[in-house]
Amino acid sequence: MSESQIKETKTTSQIIKIVVIAAILVILALLPLWGSSYTLSVAILVFLYMALGQMWNLLSGYSGLTSLGQQSFVGIGGYAVAIITQVYQLPIIVGFIVAAVVAILFALIISMPIFKMSGVYFSIGTWIIAEALYVFFVNWKFVNYGIGYPITVAYSIPMSGLYIASFIVGIGATIIVILILRSKLGLALMAMRDNPGAAEVRGVKLYKTKLICFLIASVWITIAGCLLFLNQAYIVPSSAFSIDWTIAMVFIVIIGGSGTIEGPIVGAVIYIILRQYLYSYPGISNIILGVIAIVIIIIAPKGIMGYVNNKFTLDIFSIRRRVKPKN
Repeated sequence: MSESQIKETKTTSQIIKIVVIAAILVILALLPLWGSSYTLSVAILVFLYMALGQMWNLLSGYSGLTSLGQQSFVGIGGYAVAIITQVYQLPIIVGFIVAAVVAILFALIISMPIFKMSGVYFSIGTWIIAEALYVFFVNWKFVNYGIGYPITVAYSIPMSGLYIASFIVGIGATIIVILILRSKLGLALMAMRDNPGAAEVRGVKLYKTKLICFLIASVWITIAGCLLFLNQAYIVPSSAFSIDWTIAMVFIVIIGGSGTIEGPIVGAVIYIILRQYLYSYPGISNIILGVIAIVIIIIAPKGIMGYVNNKFTLDIFSIRRRVKPKN
């Protein structure tokens, strides 16, 4: 096959891939027009957990920042919307803005101590901060201690509106990760993940690179948290800052494929489907999920999409940067 034929084949496959992805997105965007209420409710969860998975994958899979405390930002998002709409009776959009601002400030504050840690110490440090935040909210009178808040404004939001917002957040998370990984920041993140010392020698500013990545992931997880608790219409500290949020993120990324764009998408779909069936087993649901994760790790250490990508050289969402030809 000549070089021109190879290029033509690649171009054709690219066009087919773009058309298929566009068609799927159009079908999903129009889901409120043809889907049932149950289908919409499941799809909302898939998109929101997809966003959580993409952001945790950005931190751990691509940057080496394995956080066990991202539930902090889920809770911040939920409480920001609850307080702004329930206590101050302000529009929901104000709650989202406040949530994003608080998330940025909180991420900036905790980044100073936790970025001095690495490896398992970083993971434990983020988890301790999340637990401390939970204890603080349980003992904070302003947020009704451990009783929490009803989010009554959620009942005025049509399910189609919540679906569209979740769709935008889920697809937006995927697009953000792709754009980051195709940029110089993405190269710096992966270099930092593989060898921090060598990356620093090559000019990567470790603290700045970590901070930018951490801020992006934290804000987007916070926005997803806003929608998750609008979907639940009630918030308490035990659910807002539960380690279950991070367990879900880890599970989604591990079974889907860490370090792949497609992994969190596949992982979120599988996780939500499994969760629907595991509602009948609340006491052992996490044990069942853990067993499934272990089995997948043994069979496919790089996750489902990692295995598929290696075996079939499938590259749905390419993160390769285009090299400009030299004149």
